[in-house]
Amino acid sequence: MSDFSPLPTADQELDTTGLLCPLPVLKARRALNTMQSGQCLKVIATDSKAPGDFAAYCEQSGDSLCGVVPDGERYLIVVRKR
Repeated sequence: MSDFSPLPTADQELDTTGLLCPLPVLKARRALNTMQSGQCLKVIATDSKAPGDFAAYCEQSGDSLCGVVPDGERYLIVVRKR
């Protein structure tokens, strides 16, 4: 990955490598519940369905999907807590 990233700086990081739907979203929701409003969670996911799953989750939860960046065989996903 290059030094430039369009994603905001994360306050916390969660590695869900190897986990399949719905586990990445469930683990992210648990992590977000411990965070303060406005903080960002960076999720590392390898499930190809993760970008869509996080978009749907954010639509329902009111949290913001700040971005999804493919990085080789994984996705870097940043969610900002509402």
